[in-house]
Amino acid sequence: MFGYLIDMDGVIYRGNELIAGADRFIHELRSSDVPFLFLTNNSQRARRDVATKVRRLGIDVEEQHVFTCAMATAQFLARKKPGGTAYVIGEGGLLTALHTNGYSIVDKDPDYVVVGEGRTLNFEMVEAAVGMILAGAKLVATNLDPNCPTQTGTRPGCGAIVAMLEAATGVKAFSVGKPSPVMLRTARKSLGLTTDQTIVIGDTMETDILGGVQLGFKTVLVLSGGTRPNDLSRYAYTPDLVVDSIADLDHDRLRELFRQVPDSPDGIPPARLERAKWSDAPQAASALHTSSRVS
Repeated sequence: MFGYLIDMDGVIYRGNELIAGADRFIHELRSSDVPFLFLTNNSQRARRDVATKVRRLGIDVEEQHVFTCAMATAQFLARKKPGGTAYVIGEGGLLTALHTNGYSIVDKDPDYVVVGEGRTLNFEMVEAAVGMILAGAKLVATNLDPNCPTQTGTRPGCGAIVAMLEAATGVKAFSVGKPSPVMLRTARKSLGLTTDQTIVIGDTMETDILGGVQLGFKTVLVLSGGTRPNDLSRYAYTPDLVVDSIADLDHDRLRELFRQVPDSPDGIPPARLERAKWSDAPQAASALHTSSRVS
C-alpha cells in the first residue's frame, strides 16, 4: 500500500485556478480508497476553509483531507506543554488550531510566541513579541517560508517575520512546518502509513522534497509551481521522480514503479529512477525527465 502527502499551491492549484488533471488524480485516489493528505505551509486558513476552497475548484474532498502547518504547530505545542499559553502573530487558522488543542491566547507572559502568516502585522506586535521572547517565552514558527505568493504578487512570509524577531532577540525559532520532520511525520502517522509507504508530491525543493528525502519518503517533484528544471542541479539531494504536473501521475503506475525500487541501507530513497521504468505508462512517459536532469 502507498499513500500520499500532497502539497497544494503549485501542485493542485495556482492562486484560484485548478491545475489541469488534479481533479482526475484525486478522484482516482478517493475511488480506490488510497490514503492521502493535502499539506500546506499556509497557517492563515482553518482546514475547513481550505477544504471549501478545493471543493469550489472542483475537487471533492473533506476537511479531514487537509493538514496545515498551524495544526501541526498546535499539536506539537499541546504535546510539549498541555494547556499552555501563546502570544500569536498570525490569523484565524492558527488561532483556531491552538484553541482546538487546548491553548489560550494571551498578550502577557505567554509560554510561547507563535508566528504564522499575517496581513495585519504592525510594529507594536513585533515590539511586544520581542519583549516576551527576551523575558523567556519560547519562539515557535509555523514555517520558515520567506515569502507568500498572492494574486497580486509576493508578500513577506512567516520566515521573514521570524527572521526579524530572531535578529532582534538573538533567539532562534523552532519551526514545525515543512520541511520539518515534525509536520511530515505527524501527517504520515495520521494516515497509518509506514515510511516506505509514503509518497510526497510537491513543487518546491526546499520544503516538500527536502522534507521527504530527509525522512526516507518517496518524492515526486512537479514543475507546475516554482521549480524549473535548471534549478535541480543546485541541490545535493534529488527527487525520485520529476514530472511536468500532477496530470502526468497515475496511482497504479506509481505503485508499480516504486515497488521496484529498494531502499538504500540508510533508509533514504535512491537518488533517481530511470525513465525506462516508466516506459509502460504512455500517459506519463512524455512528461518524465531524464535522469541527467535530476542529477
